[in-house]
Amino acid sequence: MIPGLEPVPLRELQALGTFRVWSVAGQLDEMPSLTPVRGTLRAEHRGNLLEVEGSVQTIVCLRCDRCLGHFNQQLSAISKELIWLGQEPSDDHLAEAGLDLASPDGLMECLDPRGDFEPERWVFEQLSLQMSVVNRCGKHCPGMPQKPSDASPTREETTPDPRWQALKDLQSSMQRSGTNHD
Repeated sequence: MIPGLEPVPLRELQALGTFRVWSVAGQLDEMPSLTPVRGTLRAEHRGNLLEVEGSVQTIVCLRCDRCLGHFNQQLSAISKELIWLGQEPSDDHLAEAGLDLASPDGLMECLDPRGDFEPERWVFEQLSLQMSVVNRCGKHCPGMPQKPSDASPTREETTPDPRWQALKDLQSSMQRSGTNHD
């Protein structure tokens, strides 16, 4: 948990009458990283909206999906988000607030106005959105390990996996008893 990023009641943010700023410096429990997460976060209660913006970065160690080697990746997020406070807004509510759902700045989520804003959760979500779906270590990736084609087979390669032998034994016993289930 990052010190100072404890959940804050939305009513407390509303009572401020201005924005609140957090300095981010520490480790996220849900995202182990090589360097502390660093940056700033700002939230302002604006009636039916919570405006949140921030800039955070860290470096994480990932495993390449192709060669299975480890590599480091810098994650950096600069984000601004409007969060609706209340139930899912209607088009009329959005028009009153001067918002258009079709715009790139459209609302993405809603919070209970009696609930809390969780700055650490917001930081985690923003960094998670920066992670690739497919992890590749880079252009230099050697790809999947290949067996040399001219090498003689090793003892491990000539000995069958014992799990396959157990399956063959089961299949043989079923055929002998006449209960073949192909």
